Amino acid sequence: MIINNEIEKSDSLFNKVFQLVELARMQVITAVNLAMVHTYFEIGKMIVEEEQEGKDRAKYGKYVLKELSKRLTDQLGKGFSEQNLRNMRQFFIKFADRDISIRQKASGELGKVDFTFFNSFNLGWSHYLVLMRIENISERNFYEIESHKNNWSEPQLKRQYHSSLYERLALSRDKEQVLKLAEQGQIIEKSTDILKNPLVLEFLSLEESNGYSESTLEKAIISKLQHFLLEFGKGFLFEARQKRFTFDEVHFFVDLVFYNRLLQCYVLIDLKTDKLVHQDIGHANVCQLL
Repeated sequence: MIINNEIEKSDSLFNKVFQLVELARMQVITAVNLAMVHTYFEIGKMIVEEEQEGKDRAKYGKYVLKELSKRLTDQLGKGFSEQNLRNMRQFFIKFADRDISIRQKASGELGKVDFTFFNSFNLGWSHYLVLMRIENISERNFYEIESHKNNWSEPQLKRQYHSSLYERLALSRDKEQVLKLAEQGQIIEKSTDILKNPLVLEFLSLEESNGYSESTLEKAIISKLQHFLLEFGKGFLFEARQKRFTFDEVHFFVDLVFYNRLLQCYVLIDLKTDKLVHQDIGHANVCQLL
């Protein structure tokens, strides 16, 4: 018994130390990524300011990037190709209004750079490579806010953008609410704000067909459950599939059952590939009473 207790204490200590180290590593990686993003912003700013000094801007700008790329690559290694430098330049142009500075202080002949960052950027460089190609400023701000709030990876950000999430949410809102999307991201003010309408399920990778069975659709959703939860809306947790409910000694089966932690209620999904009929509505009403 004593040995078992010691093993449990050892396991507990290991888990605590392991989690602490992992957290520290994640924080270091995040700090490095953010420093890189801010640095790339400043490099882009320097390139733009240098180009503006040239008499023939286009020709001079091309020369600047080529020469800068060669010298930086010789001294610092990979990561400073002409294309990457063009991306940094474009990054500054798209986000030039951000409050950020790297102050350079004179310190002898060599000079000293004092890196003083303001929290203008919260995502990784790969995210901003996607964001800076979105022309609509309001739409770009929305995806930036949502990526940070929901901890989207770069592929998840791409997926939400290509599935037109912003447009889908904006369609159901007035001008004032659309402005809020750009300034605050998706705000849950009423229960209908939780769900996306319509849903885009291209990630299920179903072959083209004139029709799918409800079973096929259900299996496809379960196999890509993480993607489905991201598309479905905010705060959803998967509870069960083919859940049986009994009402007045009559059994009903619901295809998918979710719990929403924001609404603090269950959300039942009954998949239908055919036209909705009165029996289906009656079934849904009974489930609602349950």
